[in-house]
Amino acid sequence: MKRLTSMTLGLSLSAATAWANPPLREVSEIDDQIFWGVLAYEISEQCDSINARTMKAVGDLWSLANQARSLGYSRDEIKTYIRSDEEKARMRKRGEAFLASKGVTYDAPETFCTFGHAEIERNSAIGAYLRAK
Repeated sequence: MKRLTSMTLGLSLSAATAWANPPLREVSEIDDQIFWGVLAYEISEQCDSINARTMKAVGDLWSLANQARSLGYSRDEIKTYIRSDEEKARMRKRGEAFLASKGVTYDAPETFCTFGHAEIERNSAIGAYLRAK
């Protein structure tokens, strides 16, 4: 009987693992949207002529949390992802690489403004979170 219980528990854990959701960082419709918002915030911090559309970002973050919940993620999983120092570092590294690929550099702060205003004009995923002052 003990052996059967152990085997059943083992199979249950295997099934749970097989049905587990991938980490939120691997869910592009969530991770990418957060990434665009993070980039927009950084642009607004580096460029005095651009503001972040904070209320839009907060509203979208709530929508993304609801979307993640509908995909089966718990509130704790979502909070862990959002607050994770590892995820923040990953986003920063990804953001720096993306901005560098667009010619934006911290050594030339005006490049943040040039890029940010172009994104606003295009109403891109980044520009949607920005507003010219």
